Amino acid sequence: MSLIGETQGVAPGDLIKEGSDASFAKDVVEASRDQPVIVDFWATWCGPCKTLGPSLERAVLAAKGKVKLVKIDIDRNPAYAGQLRVQSIPTVYAFVDGRPVDGFMGAVPDSQVKAFIDRLVAAAGPGGASQADELIAMAKESLELGDIGGAAQAYAQVLQTEPDNLAAIGGLARCYLAGGDAARAAEIVALAPADAKTPDIEGVRAALALAKSAPAQTTEFEQRLARDPADHEARLEYAKALAGRGDFQGAADQLLMIIEADREWNDQAARKQLLTVFEAAGPASDVAKQGRRRLSSILFS
Repeated sequence: MSLIGETQGVAPGDLIKEGSDASFAKDVVEASRDQPVIVDFWATWCGPCKTLGPSLERAVLAAKGKVKLVKIDIDRNPAYAGQLRVQSIPTVYAFVDGRPVDGFMGAVPDSQVKAFIDRLVAAAGPGGASQADELIAMAKESLELGDIGGAAQAYAQVLQTEPDNLAAIGGLARCYLAGGDAARAAEIVALAPADAKTPDIEGVRAALALAKSAPAQTTEFEQRLARDPADHEARLEYAKALAGRGDFQGAADQLLMIIEADREWNDQAARKQLLTVFEAAGPASDVAKQGRRRLSSILFS
């Protein structure tokens, strides 16, 4: 039984329609650039279709305008079913931004239909914009403002629907690192493939490496520097200890002091360490941006 014609807030005729090969480009491809469109390939002789069809219609109406449903009878309209290699029915595809992004075959329980639509709605915001991208942008802003908890919550929300989202993995790992939980940061960043390279992921990896190799205490180096401010070895170790604690600004200041005094000291050890600190802090951080300006001023003065 079709639910087309019932009224539930948004006019069902605007959300659910019988489609055809002739109208597919307009009803599905073009329409999906504004909001997700679900395509149900079915036939009158298909028993499971009679179960899935009403389930899809109920779920689409329950979404209250966030998705649309186009029903295609493959006997009358075989062209697009053939292009999409529909081999059995019912087959369902979800279109976003003019292309299929998800789908399933067979009559599935109402709970799975709802989960399918919930996932589709979560992955696309108004105008087809990615909700994940919006959450990540919000998380970055929160982190820059020092709201670590708010940023972590937004990144975690993205990972609930996109567990392989590298930006969210790197961002959440950086949140844990900023909160002083290096162990949890390491667990999160390990979710990314070993060859994954984003600024946050590489930055967290660099920070963890700094922490692992950092001296356990700073007292000895502080005492040595008090006796001899030109003790570059002590200053380098002191900088490593600061970086290991997450004090990237303090580490950068110490390393720049060495470079300013002797840029070639120990095969440019201070400069190499400074670049690692910049990576750990993040290329967009004030530590990296201001530090690179100071470094350039020293090197080209």
